[in-house]
Amino acid sequence: MGKVYLIGAGPGDPGLMTLKGKGLLECADVVIYDALVSPAILAMINPQAEKINAGKRMGRHSLLQEETTHLLIEKAQDYAVVVRLKGGDPFIFGRGGEEMAELVEAGIIVEVVPGITAGIAAAAYAGIPLTHRLYSSSVTFVTGHEAAGKYKPAVNWQAIAQGSETIVIYMGVHNLPYIVEQLSLAGLSLETPIGLVRWGTRPEQEELIGKLGTIVEQVEETGFTAPAIAVIGSVVKMHGILSGCRPL
Repeated sequence: MGKVYLIGAGPGDPGLMTLKGKGLLECADVVIYDALVSPAILAMINPQAEKINAGKRMGRHSLLQEETTHLLIEKAQDYAVVVRLKGGDPFIFGRGGEEMAELVEAGIIVEVVPGITAGIAAAAYAGIPLTHRLYSSSVTFVTGHEAAGKYKPAVNWQAIAQGSETIVIYMGVHNLPYIVEQLSLAGLSLETPIGLVRWGTRPEQEELIGKLGTIVEQVEETGFTAPAIAVIGSVVKMHGILSGCRPL
């Protein structure tokens, strides 16, 4: 019986990949990877390893979640080093906890190798500090992927609007009108700064900076699309000062 390594690939910049994760990729027998893992990270994989794309992008699934877990169990029975490579960090909106629980239940040995989550890295590369002595002493990470009308949203937007000075939203571009509406109804000012960061830490990174009351219109006018994270709060004001210091 082999071992499954749940590895966070980080947001895209290969320099942000952990040394431990890189070492495991170089000796892996099988790597099952997600859609948002960058080509530069995939290039680190052992050339002899079997590579399987299990990516999910807006309803287009290479593999269903159940199929991915079954495949991991199957591969662990035949190979010593099986890697499940996930964008960002496996335990931050990556379903890593679900996959790990199912593997443990099946009797598979699993080890987690954390990665740098996009909410932190993309904001940093855009010159937006998530905390700042003058602007913010609290941060909330939240998923924006709960489509209105499909099921009752579990996110308590009112509590988030009133309880955090910086809000970082993952996968929220497609539901941005709904999210803006909910935050506004919860009392968040439409003048609140917001920054969207697309393809954070990659060479193609781009930002869209605005205010809560106008950002939806800006997205429509510019054609700004996912994948992107949103940062909401006064810390976004720092973008104008720090954005020119992006890492090379």
